[in-house]
Amino acid sequence: MTNPKAEGLHTVKRWVRIPDGTKVRFREDRREGIIDGLTELVVGPGRNPDSRTQYRINVGDPDRTLAIEDDLLVLTDEVIMVRQKGELRRMVTQQLQAVVADDRFVKAA
Repeated sequence: MTNPKAEGLHTVKRWVRIPDGTKVRFREDRREGIIDGLTELVVGPGRNPDSRTQYRINVGDPDRTLAIEDDLLVLTDEVIMVRQKGELRRMVTQQLQAVVADDRFVKAA
C-alpha cells in the first residue's frame, strides 16, 4: 500500500546561516567584509534561502551593506569567527560545507 502524503513530498535542503564574524567576499566586485548579522528589513528582491532575510556585511567601519547568500563567497583562511576556539570553527565550517557548494569557499587574498 502506498502513502499518498509521502508521494507528494520532496527533499528540501536545510539552510545553515553563515555565522557572524565570518569573512566573506562579494562575487561581483570582490570587496571583502565580515558578516555582522541578519536583517529582516530587506531592500530589493533578493532574499536568503529562508525567504525573509539578508546578511548585513561590515565592509569597513562605519559602512555596512546588505547582501544575500548567493552573492557571497566564504573566505576559508578566515572561516569562522576569529575569536572562537578551533573546535567551534571546525564544527561551523563542516556545517556550512554540508549545505554550501564547494565553489563558494575561496582562499583569502
